[in-house]
Amino acid sequence: MSETIFTKIINKEIPADIVYEDDLCLAFKDINPQAPIHLLIIPKKPIATINDIAEEDRELVGHLFLTAAKIAKDLGIAEDGYRAVMNCNKNGGQEVYHIHLHLLAGQRLGWPPFAS
Repeated sequence: MSETIFTKIINKEIPADIVYEDDLCLAFKDINPQAPIHLLIIPKKPIATINDIAEEDRELVGHLFLTAAKIAKDLGIAEDGYRAVMNCNKNGGQEVYHIHLHLLAGQRLGWPPFAS
């Protein structure tokens, strides 16, 4: 997998507004927020798309969702609700080819989430 902007954020080569970090993942504010709260939670291991998740990544991907729940609780948004979503490939809305979980909150979120 080629280096992405997320790899550069993980390596601290470019700045990001980081709100959480542990040995497996990093969470930071999206630079183009689609809701009052819009964070990206990324694994430190580079995985291009959901299609590239291997059996050995099961715990890592689960950790991303557990991290989203922890951050939501810490931000006080868990009870009101939030959306946690991952896009896959071009038609799925993926722009950076390093899996990332979007955590969106701070307003009532409609469906479908984005206009075409």
